[in-house]
Amino acid sequence: MYWSPEHPYLYDITYKLYCDGNLIDEVYSYFGVRKISIEKNKILLNNEELYLKLILDQGYWANSHLTPPNEESIIKDIELVKKCGFNGIRKHQKIEDERFLYYCDVNGILVWSEMANCYEFNNKSVEYFMNEWIKVVKQNYNHPSIITWVPINESWGIREVSENVEEQNFANSLYYITKSLDKTRPVISNDGWEHTISDIITIHDYKQEADLLYNQYNDKELSVLNNKTPYNKTRKLFSGNYKYNGQPIIMSEYGGIALNSDKGWGYGKQVSDENEFIARFESLTNVIKNTNYITGYCYTQLTDVQQEINGLVDENRNEKFNNNIIDKIKKINE
Repeated sequence: MYWSPEHPYLYDITYKLYCDGNLIDEVYSYFGVRKISIEKNKILLNNEELYLKLILDQGYWANSHLTPPNEESIIKDIELVKKCGFNGIRKHQKIEDERFLYYCDVNGILVWSEMANCYEFNNKSVEYFMNEWIKVVKQNYNHPSIITWVPINESWGIREVSENVEEQNFANSLYYITKSLDKTRPVISNDGWEHTISDIITIHDYKQEADLLYNQYNDKELSVLNNKTPYNKTRKLFSGNYKYNGQPIIMSEYGGIALNSDKGWGYGKQVSDENEFIARFESLTNVIKNTNYITGYCYTQLTDVQQEINGLVDENRNEKFNNNIIDKIKKINE
């Protein structure tokens, strides 16, 4: 039996330590069997095409910040993800609690594991980051839910990577060290823009009008893939002389829609009510789903985070939408 979102089958395993024929220690664990691979421009799970429907999650709570207040809070977040019809989570700028990964394993939630990034590029940041990232990959290697490694997001800590060869080399070194530790999973060197070497090409685009998003990506050859035109202010999709080589393409950040409030911000003009929210969510999501060369998306985001008020629930997990809207989100994700 293979592990998958539809059937997250896990095998129990027991490790026993004997000395002179006597049992002196015993540890219980589990494992899942699954294969994640790339063929041409498609992502495959257990040799079947996988369309990613992720939601960005920063794992933040108002009172405990980055520490889950209890086990039930982790379970509640995962239940909300499934209730909304997403098949995975892009865990953003955080190496999450082991209990979170356990419940993703058990519930069949796909995980993109992303490292918290440095603020600037220097010799110390390179050393510290590399050492910590190696530990992360080794620690979480056996979780079947993790299907992608993401060491860097949006050129954070490598702000000049578009032209700086040293920073490009660092991004590539993270790619290759990750592949040397784990040859089974795709690696994204720099999520969102200014890619160097990546197994999946990811795009962050917060256009709030569906027609603008359509015009940007409708024609693959004329879109951002040619790397001639910035698509996110001054950002291009590839750094330096790097170019598109047929990898799968994911819209790994979009949406970020906020209900009308003076307590923070979302992307674009805030919506006035639930109906306006679902109309914008549907129009943006359908553009991505109908763009045949894009193989998945990640909506921003699951919960509010401080001044970011574009979550489906607030920091305390109070619902913003009634069940009818949640059902509509699930239907759109089908």
